[in-house]
Amino acid sequence: MQSRDTAVDMLQIAARAADAKGGEDLVALNVSEPLPLVDIFLLVTGTSERNVAAIADEIEDKLIEAGHKRVRREGRAEARWVLLDFGDLIVHVFHSEERVYYGLERLWKDCPIVPIDLPVDTAGE
Repeated sequence: MQSRDTAVDMLQIAARAADAKGGEDLVALNVSEPLPLVDIFLLVTGTSERNVAAIADEIEDKLIEAGHKRVRREGRAEARWVLLDFGDLIVHVFHSEERVYYGLERLWKDCPIVPIDLPVDTAGE
């Protein structure tokens, strides 16, 4: 079993990768209380099927480069909702319509939010 710190490190890698590919509305939830085998869900929105696939691929590549093992991947062919299971971190990359329809934030509303540390874009200043 990985440590909670490892799950948070994985979250930061995944969040930065998603952000780099234009992922929007990133939300991380601590689901360790109701799901003892998982620590964190990361929810990300893409604007099109191509964007969803690019975000999922980048997250997967960066986590594998960092030495983490993917347990499972689902939904890549359709690229409407891609699930990446890295053990203690599960990433859900949604097309915007699927994110609203399935409403995982509503289902897991009692779970605490985990802060995501993304670099601040200072290009416009």
